[in-house]
Amino acid sequence: MSAVTAPAAAPDVQADARITLRGHLRHTGALVRRNLLWIRQDPESMFDALLMPIVFTLLFVYVFGGSIGMALGGGQERYVQYVIPGMLAMMSMTLSQGVGTGFSQDFNSGVMDRFRSLPIGRGSVLFAKIAVELARMLFSTVILMIVAVLVGFHITHWLGLIATVGLSALFASSIMWIFLTLGVVLKNAQSVQAMGFLVLFPLQFGSSIFAPTNSMPGWLQHFTDYNPLSTLADSARGLMTGGAVGHSVWVTVAWSVAITVVMAPVAIHKFRTKS
Repeated sequence: MSAVTAPAAAPDVQADARITLRGHLRHTGALVRRNLLWIRQDPESMFDALLMPIVFTLLFVYVFGGSIGMALGGGQERYVQYVIPGMLAMMSMTLSQGVGTGFSQDFNSGVMDRFRSLPIGRGSVLFAKIAVELARMLFSTVILMIVAVLVGFHITHWLGLIATVGLSALFASSIMWIFLTLGVVLKNAQSVQAMGFLVLFPLQFGSSIFAPTNSMPGWLQHFTDYNPLSTLADSARGLMTGGAVGHSVWVTVAWSVAITVVMAPVAIHKFRTKS
């Protein structure tokens, strides 16, 4: 019996090896279209991408904007210029969680069993998920910038805004490999969501996204110095408002590349070998 079940993962690996790059791209495109059609049939799945930038922007600007803005040497208007670039960094990580919960739901509903029975590249399934989540993030970014302008945000560098979106997408795609791995190894979407909350909450609030870090305790400042969300938020502020960006941009890129190099092979391997 063991002789029959031991090499279960081998056919998947061999099938992937026979598929050309063009085939992988064609499969990824077809799966992206499938996921977009599913969103069209279930528009409620876009509520988080639509409502999160609205709710968080209004909450932080009108509840905390006055007091934190005074600490920044201005008022609410000063805080708007500070927090909006940070919100772009926050969304890049928060929306990344959706790829893990959606992946887990596909496993539990049997959709993945159907995909794994087809002669398609296994990596194509994961890349398609990432592409659709990046599209959701772009949609959420557009909503955020509309709300930001309405509450008084001034876009002084349009090319910087485009560069910020690209940098946020790069970082988000790397984080998605972590959540794809969680979507494979954890039993259900609720577990993925709970684990994601435990990871996201300290990273987001232990950063420079919502407030400057110079008033934090020394040990927490050391944490924020190495927190990629801080470097992403600082990069976004510099790119969008004309400040210094060199060091923070390269640190963010380094984090993104390192996470992808480590987690992408893990996610693909776990997906191929999941029974």
